[in-house]
Amino acid sequence: MTESRKHARLRGVATPLDFRQMLRGAALRVTRPRLAVLSAVHTHPHADTDSIISAVRRDLPKVSGQAVYDSLHTLTAAGLVRRIQPSGSVARYESRVGDNHHHVVCRSCGSIADVDCAVGTTPCLTASEDHGFAIDEAEVIFWGLCPNCSRERSS
Repeated sequence: MTESRKHARLRGVATPLDFRQMLRGAALRVTRPRLAVLSAVHTHPHADTDSIISAVRRDLPKVSGQAVYDSLHTLTAAGLVRRIQPSGSVARYESRVGDNHHHVVCRSCGSIADVDCAVGTTPCLTASEDHGFAIDEAEVIFWGLCPNCSRERSS
């Protein structure tokens, strides 16, 4: 492992080699659009599709929007990317997968941040009736004002 890759791993930053390994580990072909989309989602958490297309086009100027949409769909289906869509918002994508975390959304500007699951007694995360479903995830979205919008409102 190169020294720069070791430093990137220590900082929690995925490298192009990591993206290649992620695709191969999910039994997906390694393509330039998929690599660019994975990089964009990792670099821009909670980005919408248009933002991801713009980020991908910085690396691959001629990539089609459809190639980005297809890559997002494939990566989401493979569990390498998570799609979220808070009420009233367009779909957004994040690289934090494999855990059941939640989100806090600003009612004013729409910014989104991750929130770890609450620990302890949390009756709202247990369905009162499962209706025969095998429940494997609970989605909770907290709404409010981000620090910047709160400051703007109070001034």
